Amino acid sequence: MNRVNNRRLQVGLQQHKQTLLNMHTSVSSSRRGAHAKTSLKSRKKELQFCKSAIHDWGLFAMEPINASDMVIEYVGEIIRQKVADHRERIYERQGIGSSYLFRLDEDAVIDATKMGNMARFVNHCCQPNCNARIITVDGGKRIVIYAKRDIDAGEEITYDYKFPIEKDKIPCLCGAEGCRGTLN
Repeated sequence: MNRVNNRRLQVGLQQHKQTLLNMHTSVSSSRRGAHAKTSLKSRKKELQFCKSAIHDWGLFAMEPINASDMVIEYVGEIIRQKVADHRERIYERQGIGSSYLFRLDEDAVIDATKMGNMARFVNHCCQPNCNARIITVDGGKRIVIYAKRDIDAGEEITYDYKFPIEKDKIPCLCGAEGCRGTLN
């Protein structure tokens, strides 16, 4: 599978607008309770997705962000790993091109492909200004992006995807000083 395609979904402006509308979702569940959507509603920063020099779309700070501040939560549907594997194959067959699957733990994955927020547009960088952390809120695990250093208004939000080392290398397009050349 092409992991570059796994991280970046090329969608039309209409889907971007829908993403923004879904940004502040609350916990909900399906008939079986197997799926849930997550969202931290406080401490949000002013962000905007725009065309990126790194890869297609990116997420940019519209205000200065201090080191250690929460930038954004990675929001989506919480699904089991087996479901994530199945969906990834479906997304590839449908020609979606990318999916936004982010592992929460050994058993759970957050899928932001169709029900997510702007966090899915955060690009990889070998010298990132943010990092992703798994935190616990009210007994539930969440993925949150935090600033590693002060971030200027207009600067692209990035983190290191930390893909596992594999035989098939994924080229890195970050252009940062000290770029590793690949995402894995």
